[in-house]
Amino acid sequence: MASRIHRVTMFKLPKPADQVALLEQYKILSKNNEKDGKPYILSLVAGVAEEDARSQGYTVVAKSEFASMDDLKYYDNECKAHQALKATAKTLGMEGVMTVFFKPQIVESKE
Repeated sequence: MASRIHRVTMFKLPKPADQVALLEQYKILSKNNEKDGKPYILSLVAGVAEEDARSQGYTVVAKSEFASMDDLKYYDNECKAHQALKATAKTLGMEGVMTVFFKPQIVESKE
């Protein structure tokens, strides 16, 4: 897990219907992501953010994990399933988006 690349994307989608539509696209992405004929996203979680003043208007959060930076670059630039998600996201009432990615330096789990 420490060698994985973690990507977090947050969306500002004020309308609940748009939030649901984006989450539906993440479900499709989860099923259809493919590189070299097989799934390559190691982990994908997404959901509506809990209401909190610290959220600064971000309403949907998605976190994905990749085996390498090459897989992340493929996701961003070539993955057909991700391209479809981005195309749909552009049609929604998007007021902002932020993406960060990192390689963990600290990993602790109680699971």
